[in-house]
Order: sequence, then structure tokens, then C-alpha cells
Amino acid sequence: MRRHDCKQGSDEWLQLRLGIPTASEFDRILTPSRLKLAAASETYMHLKLAEWMYGAPLETYDVGAHGWGARGKELEPEAVRYYEMERECETDTVGLVTTDDGMIGASPDRLVGEDGLYEGKAPALETHVGYMLDPQSLVDEYRLQVQGQLWVCQRAWCDMHSYSPGFPSVIVRVLPDPAVHAALAQHVPAFVDRMLRCREELTAQYGELRRERNLAEARRKECEAAFDAYMDSPIGGVV
Repeated sequence: MRRHDCKQGSDEWLQLRLGIPTASEFDRILTPSRLKLAAASETYMHLKLAEWMYGAPLETYDVGAHGWGARGKELEPEAVRYYEMERECETDTVGLVTTDDGMIGASPDRLVGEDGLYEGKAPALETHVGYMLDPQSLVDEYRLQVQGQLWVCQRAWCDMHSYSPGFPSVIVRVLPDPAVHAALAQHVPAFVDRMLRCREELTAQYGELRRERNLAEARRKECEAAFDAYMDSPIGGVV
């Protein structure tokens, strides 16, 4: 396991997770209920391969639009302070945690001590009320994400926290599920192995596509910069 201390959503974070499966997307490899290989896993692998070839994310990843949501991003510091006071603990930020080879990752909201994780949600109010009535539904909703985080980060528990100002919080401690971890250990590394074989095949068939694409992109940017400079000049600005 390797810890990468960077800001979630930053360019460094995006590059670290580029072309690799991450816990928030394990449900694109496994079905959450039956823990079988998902029909969409091939499409997901193609996306990861395309990212690797392109050298940049192909899906717009806004850290405020995943997990916390836009509202959750704003409420995150407040929710974490509530949790720390409620549990009388301190939390630690982390960018990305990966396997030793860097090929599988997870981005928990916080680390708690040496053994725990913290995963916060700030859902719509009606959703939060549903979690108040049935806390297990919060666990079920994010089953593979949280179990995936525990599996990658090698932690003993994760506290899931649904937070809505002015309402009682819902905090549920989730322990590792042996059945889920066994399925993850079977299918996620196999997914990575298939993906790496496809990388080799693509390289053998089409050569150094990433290098050629990067050179073409650099030339395009040089042309744009030269054109902008010309238009900003006294000659180029003449109409």
C-alpha cells in the first residue's frame, strides 16, 4: 500500500489515478449485489485504456460532484468537525492510496488514526431522512466504494457519516466484509491484468500513440500561442 499526499481534485491527483480503477468506480467492475463481473466492465476498461493513451482524464471529474456533491463539498469542513467532536478523534486528509504497484486506488475522505477511515455524505434532505430511518441503507448505497476503500487502504473500519445541518447525523461504522473483499481480490486484479495485456497489444499494433499524440498536442498549442501573440501585436490587431 502506498499513500500519496496531494489535494483531491488537483492535477497531481488526476494524474495519479489516470488509467487505473478506483474504489468509487468498483461498481463498474463488479455488481454490488451479486458480486459478479459487471457487464459494463469491458466498457470501463476501454475508458481506462483511452485515458492512458490520451494522457488525460476523458470524463470530467469534479471532486465536488462525486460522493459529497456540490453541497457536500461546501459542508465538508463542518461535517468533519462535527464527526471529530462526536467521536472525540482527529482525522487526517489524504489524496490517494494505491496498491504497491500503483495500479489500483482509493480516495477516502479522511484517515482516522491508524485503523479507520471516514467517508462523509451530505445528501438531499429527503435522502438524509431516509438514512435516519434506515441507517443500513446508507451502507448499502455505497457498499462497493467503502468496502473497496477498506480493501485498498488495509484499514479495520470506516465510519460513514450522513450530515445535514440542523438534523441529527447518521454515523454507521462499517467493518470489512469478507465476501466483498474476496470478490474484489478476485476480479479487480484480474481486470488490471487484462487491461495491461491490452496496453501491450495496443502498443504493438499502433506504436507509441501517447508520444505521437503529445507531440501533436504540443504543436497545436504552439500554433495557438503564436496566433494569439500575432493578434496581440500592433500588426495583428489592425482591423
